[in-house]
Amino acid sequence: MAYFILFVYIAITFLGSLAGARQESKTPEGYFLANRNLGTLALFFTILATNFSAFYFIGYAGEGYRIGYPYYVVMAMGTALACLSFFLIGAPAWKLGREKGHITPAELVYGQTGSRFLQFLFASIMLLFTLPYLALQIVGAGYILENITKGQVPYFAGASLLTAFTIAYVWIGGMRSVARTDLKQGLLMVILMFLAVVVIARSLGGLTEAHRQVLELRPGLFSREGADGFYAPQRWFSLLIFWLFCIPMFPQIFMRFYIARSMVQLKKSALLYAFIPLLIAIFPIIIGVLGHLSFPGLEGRAADQILPMMLVEHSSEWFAALVMTGALAAFMSTLDSQLLALSTITTRDFIIGLGGKQLRMEQQVRAGRALVLAFALVGLAIAYRPFATIFDMGKLAFSGLAVLFPVALFVVRGKKVPTAAAAASILLGEGLLLAFYYGWLPERWLLGFEAFIPVLGLCFLIVGAGWVLSNKTWQVFLSGNST
Repeated sequence: MAYFILFVYIAITFLGSLAGARQESKTPEGYFLANRNLGTLALFFTILATNFSAFYFIGYAGEGYRIGYPYYVVMAMGTALACLSFFLIGAPAWKLGREKGHITPAELVYGQTGSRFLQFLFASIMLLFTLPYLALQIVGAGYILENITKGQVPYFAGASLLTAFTIAYVWIGGMRSVARTDLKQGLLMVILMFLAVVVIARSLGGLTEAHRQVLELRPGLFSREGADGFYAPQRWFSLLIFWLFCIPMFPQIFMRFYIARSMVQLKKSALLYAFIPLLIAIFPIIIGVLGHLSFPGLEGRAADQILPMMLVEHSSEWFAALVMTGALAAFMSTLDSQLLALSTITTRDFIIGLGGKQLRMEQQVRAGRALVLAFALVGLAIAYRPFATIFDMGKLAFSGLAVLFPVALFVVRGKKVPTAAAAASILLGEGLLLAFYYGWLPERWLLGFEAFIPVLGLCFLIVGAGWVLSNKTWQVFLSGNST
């Protein structure tokens, strides 16, 4: 039954990608940006499905198991707060993209600054820190297939199989195929996760009774700090505002700011994005918390598999397979967008922008397709030996991308920032972030905050100082010459 449901899902998704391919023009804007013509619902669901990925199904459930309900408050409110980035970054990026024909984020940076070095640096950071997040989707797909087939399809074989399928439909139809599949996958993801909570809770005697039992076993899961006092006030603050800075810097999200049919569609999508995460973030976390009744004592990667384990334990084979197909939909809806974004960046910013090659329209599309395959193989190589937890894998990627936010904000809003200041902000920020991540700098210097908080503060300070010192009004004021 699991194999049949999986086959039907893949067939439907593949046929949808063929429909997208028939509508696709053979131009870079057609292949990479769906001709900048998405309406409100299509835009909203492609952003939702792209952002709520393996981190939603596997990561949220795993952290719900480890930390408890405070994780919901942080993730739901923090993700909803990220809708502000649609106005801070998205609206001016849409306008500049429409006026000047930008396709990648780094092209916009070059267009506003005239610096090829800054374009190269911006694009390089996006590539470097998106790869762990891309691998996270592949890891999640492997975990799911291994569980729903009860080990008949091993982890890496399953990861490779779903990656190959994703390559196929991205190769065929580009952004329009991605957007069409994201719409179906986003709806499927939300509906099935809700039904999974209902079925599992009923098997455990009802939601109220199940929570009463968990409260007796692990009261910390219901406290403000979470299990083992995980959420000190500094960490609460850090993770609550984190998503505002990192989500718009995902290249696959930034490029979606370009594809709205109009500013009205983009702003309507922002309002939907402010509301929907508050509803859907709770579902996998409930399953993670209830997992203590059936699978106590899980740690590390084992805790990340709590959602498929609970489904296999508390639902019929066909229902578990159906819900896990929804999870696979979430993984592929992010993986497809990441592959397309990374191939676009490499084609436009490196081969054309820095290499100086004048590629014809069809050559750009062919190069993009070849790079989809190349980046998928890199993601598989990283996924072969995944990080300790999905959360660790995601946090490194998200933090590295968030460092780009100060430069992006000043650039899209037309503020003149010297190349040296922008580059210093990015390079110093990434260096400090990695130094804290790998323990080269003592954690006590952070005063309980997550590393990206002081790092982002420093980045804003550097960029702001560069802008002030390059502003003619301030130069006159600082020189003391009012004439």
